[in-house]
Amino acid sequence: MEYLGFLPVLILVAMAGVQIGLIAYAGQQAGTAARAGARSASLGESAQEGCVQAVSDWLSVSCASAPGGDEVTVTATVDIPSVVPGWDFDTARKTATMPLDHTDEESGQP
Repeated sequence: MEYLGFLPVLILVAMAGVQIGLIAYAGQQAGTAARAGARSASLGESAQEGCVQAVSDWLSVSCASAPGGDEVTVTATVDIPSVVPGWDFDTARKTATMPLDHTDEESGQP
């Protein structure tokens, strides 16, 4: 009988542990998406497509790129999912910068 009273506390602690793991995973995925988006943009491709392909399918990601001179900066934003209804979390946001890939069009040499 005593264990039944303690069960809600155990469930809450378990859900908090899962939520902390999701927050860390979303942050890691945001960094991966930013690097992949910056690499795609540096090659003249879509930064958003590079971001989306780099993260898990069940996460929503958006990317914004800002070219500047000889480099491109991409900021990836990943929504942090919540395991507890009513607990809403902010987004994980990471930025990556990469140099633009300058190749000679005729020879293909840098």
